[in-house]
Amino acid sequence: MNFGIILPLLVFFPMVGAILVYLIGRKNKEARNNWACVVTFLTLLGAVLLFGKHASFSIPGFCGLGLNFDGDELRVVMAILASFIWFMTTVFSKEYFALYRNRNRYYFFLLMTLGAILGVFLSADLYTTFIFFEIMSFTSFVLVIHDESEAAIRAAQTYLGIAVIGGLVTLTGLFMMYHMAGTLNIDALAKFVAIQEDKRAIYAVGVLILFGFGAKAGLFPLHVWLPEAHPVAPAPASALLSCILTKSGVYGMLVLSCKLFLHDSNWGNLILILGVITMVLGAVLAVFSIDLKRTLACSSLSQIGFIAVAIGMQGLLGSHNTFAAAGTILHIVNHSLLKLVLFMSAGVVYMNLHRLHLNEIRGWGKDKPLLKFVFFMGVLGITGIPFWNGYISKTLIHESIVEYIEILHEAGQATAYMQSVEWLFLFSGALTLAYMAKIFIAVFVETNPYPDKNAQHNMGPYMNKLSAILLLLCAVILPIIGVLPHITADKIAAASYHFMGAHAPEQGVHYFAWVNLKGAVISVAIGSLVYFLFIRKVLMAKDDNGNLVYVDRWPKGLNLENKIYRPALLSWLPFIGALFARLAGSMSDGFIALLRMLIFNDDSGRVIPPEDQYFSAYTDSDDDKVVYGEGFAKSLLMIGIGLAVAMLYILL
Repeated sequence: MNFGIILPLLVFFPMVGAILVYLIGRKNKEARNNWACVVTFLTLLGAVLLFGKHASFSIPGFCGLGLNFDGDELRVVMAILASFIWFMTTVFSKEYFALYRNRNRYYFFLLMTLGAILGVFLSADLYTTFIFFEIMSFTSFVLVIHDESEAAIRAAQTYLGIAVIGGLVTLTGLFMMYHMAGTLNIDALAKFVAIQEDKRAIYAVGVLILFGFGAKAGLFPLHVWLPEAHPVAPAPASALLSCILTKSGVYGMLVLSCKLFLHDSNWGNLILILGVITMVLGAVLAVFSIDLKRTLACSSLSQIGFIAVAIGMQGLLGSHNTFAAAGTILHIVNHSLLKLVLFMSAGVVYMNLHRLHLNEIRGWGKDKPLLKFVFFMGVLGITGIPFWNGYISKTLIHESIVEYIEILHEAGQATAYMQSVEWLFLFSGALTLAYMAKIFIAVFVETNPYPDKNAQHNMGPYMNKLSAILLLLCAVILPIIGVLPHITADKIAAASYHFMGAHAPEQGVHYFAWVNLKGAVISVAIGSLVYFLFIRKVLMAKDDNGNLVYVDRWPKGLNLENKIYRPALLSWLPFIGALFARLAGSMSDGFIALLRMLIFNDDSGRVIPPEDQYFSAYTDSDDDKVVYGEGFAKSLLMIGIGLAVAMLYILL
C-alpha cells in the first residue's frame, strides 16, 4: 500500500470537511457538530495509520517549488498528537458552545486550522512549512477573536500583528537561505550548512527564520500575545492554542536546531538563553496572575521555555544529546496532554460561572469530586511530581543539564554558567508548583467568602456525561505515562532520535533513582515555601469586609506590549515612515521642478515631460502657478501596486 497518499489527505481532508461543516450547519446544527467530530476522528485514524511507516508525497509545480510532505517518526507523532487533541476539543465544543452564536464560523475555522497545522508538521521543506504556517496564523486568528469582546479584539490584534510581522521576517530569511543554498528542502539544507566553514551569514539567516517560529511558540521577547490571547479565546480554542499551535513554532525551532544547526554549540546557546528567560518569565507571571485561564496561559509560556532549554541543550551536548532529545519530544507531548486537561477543566468552570477571576470562582469546585480529580491530575503532572508524566520529561531535561556540567568539569572548564541554568530550571519548577497550588486550592479547596455570587450556578449537572468521560480519559493518561515510562514515554522518545540526530541510550534511564528524584524534591520544597511565604502572605490581602482575597500586585508598567510594541508599531514607526515619505516626496517633486526649469521648458514655460505632462510638477497656463498634479511619490506608489499585481499574477 502507498501510505504516502495519506499525507496530503491528512492536510486537505479537514479543509474540505470545514466547507461541508459550514454548509451542513446552515441546515442542521446537530448534524454539523457530529460531522465535525467525524472529520477530526477520521483524521486521527489516518495519522495513526502512518505510525511506524516512513512515507513521502510531493505536489510538484505549486507556486514553482511545489508542496512536499514527509512522514517520518517524529512528524507522525506530532500529527497524531495534534489530531488527538483536536478530536477531544471538538467533542467538548459540542457542550461548551451550546449557547454560543457564530458556531458555524467557529467549526469552519477550527477544521481549517487543523489542516494547516498538519501541513506544518508533515512538511518536508521550509517552503511548505511557511505556506501552511501562514494559513494557520490567519485561520487561528478567528478562533482568538470569536467572542468579539473588546478584550478579544485587542488580543486578536496583538496575535495577528506578531504573526504577520514574524511571518514577514521569516520569509525574508527563507529568501536569503534559498539564494545561498538553492533549495529549501530540510535534509538538503542540513547537508549544505554542514559543509560551510564560515557560518556567520547562515547564523544571521537562521535568526531571521527563527523570528517567526519563535513568535508562534511564544518565545521571549515575542511572547506578549500568549498571556493575552489564551484568556479571551473560548476554552477549546485556548486548549488548541496552548497544546498545539505553539508547537508549530517549536517544530520550526526543531528544524533549525536539529537539522540546519545540528550539534552546533553557538546556536544551542542562543536557544538556551532565550529558553531560560521564557521559562522563568512565564513562571513569574503565572505566580502573580489572579485569573484562572491567564495563569494557565503564563504556565504555557513557561513550559515552552522548558522545551526551548531542552532544544538548546541538544546543541551544547552535540552527539551526547540523547537525554535532551528525549526530554524535548516528551515535554512537547506531555505539555500538550496536560494543558488539554487543564484548559478543558477551566472551560467547565467558565461554562457554568462565566467568570475566571479567582476571587469570583473561589470554592466552586469543592463539591465536584470528578472535576477536582481531573484538575488535580493535571496539577500533579505539570508540577513534575514523580509518577506523573511531567516528571519524566523534566527529569530528562534536568539530566541533560547535569550531564553537560559534568562534561565541562571533566574538561577543566568553568561550570558556573550551567549551574546557574540548572538552578533556574529547578526554581522555575518550584514556581510551577506554587502557582498551580494557588489555583487548585482557590477553586477546589477554599470557601468563597461571597457564596451568593455563584449560588445560582450550582443547581443541576455542571457538565454532561460525554464531557465527563473525555476529561476522565485524558486525566488517566497522565499517571499511566508517569508510572510506566519504559512502556510509554521511552517509545515516544525513540521516535524522535533520528530527526534530532540522537542515538538510543545504551541502557534504560532509572527515572525513580534518588539521583533523579532529588531534583523534583528540591523543586517541591522551594515551591512550597513560595506558596506559603509569598503567595499567601504577599499576594493575598484583606478586603473591606475582612475577607482574605487574591490581589494583583504585578507592576502595570512592566508590560512590553503597552510600553514598547504597540507604541512602536502604532506611533513611532508610522511617524518615522511618514517623515521619510514626505522628505522623499518633496525631494522628488523638487527634482522634477528643477528639471522643468533647466531642461523641459518650452516657449510658454510649461513642463512637457516626454511620457505625460501630468506626471509631476508643471506651471498652470491660467494663473502661472506651479501645480503638482499627481506627484512623483504617488506615481511611485502606483508603480509599486502594479508590480504587486503582476507578481500575484505570475504566482497564481
